[in-house]
Amino acid sequence: MADSQDVFSDLIAEGKDLDRLVAGLDEAGWATPTPAEGWTVAHQIAHLTTIFKMAALSATDAQAFVDYVTPLAGDFNGSVNKILVPYLELGNEKLLTAWREEREAAEQALVKVPAGQVVPWLVRPLPAPVLAAAGLMELFGHGQDVADALGVKREYTDRVGHLAWFAVRTWDFGYQARGEATPEVEFRFELTGPSGVEWNFGPEDAAQRITGSAADFCLLVTRRRHRADLDVTAVGPDADHWLDIAQAYRGPAGPGRRPGQFAHLH
Repeated sequence: MADSQDVFSDLIAEGKDLDRLVAGLDEAGWATPTPAEGWTVAHQIAHLTTIFKMAALSATDAQAFVDYVTPLAGDFNGSVNKILVPYLELGNEKLLTAWREEREAAEQALVKVPAGQVVPWLVRPLPAPVLAAAGLMELFGHGQDVADALGVKREYTDRVGHLAWFAVRTWDFGYQARGEATPEVEFRFELTGPSGVEWNFGPEDAAQRITGSAADFCLLVTRRRHRADLDVTAVGPDADHWLDIAQAYRGPAGPGRRPGQFAHLH
């Protein structure tokens, strides 16, 4: 999916959707606690601003990117929180401006990367469309935190297909985050997008499979909903365990969400 040019336009559209959620917030709105412990709406946007800053650097200045991310090694959570501080200190109005500027810079830089060329990223170099899909994952996950904090029910679109594709590509991240061995098995993924489109990944004859709503699958792999609250099912013991540990991002899994935590939004 992410090999198609529309991943870039979908990245832009996803950013605009989140922008509309926060653009009119007052000081209390920005200070609203989100489901991520210790993070307000402002923290979520500051984090996304750093992500897009890194993406823009990766696509335009490899050495500047290395200089920016090198301090992130070691204490992952501590480093992530530390690089938010300069943006949080701007105040909410200037933070919103910075978020828009970094987002636009990354969007324009990624689309200009020649087809087939890789750019540096946190673990290994990635093609620009794959990095754009990772950006969509960040927007989806942290955007969900913002929506949940503000009591907004999101309307999902087929843009989730890029994230679903990315999550299948990175299916082993959940094992790595927990120090578990990745099983020597292939899953079949059969997912239905919001429009009714079908997305299938993996061997058609795989004995173990995961099926259901693509939007719910994306909520699962970003750990923004508990599996018990989602229309995603598994056949086979390895596939069933995968639903417990699935994540489409590197680093600590975090506590995830409790069953029924967001029943009021459904």
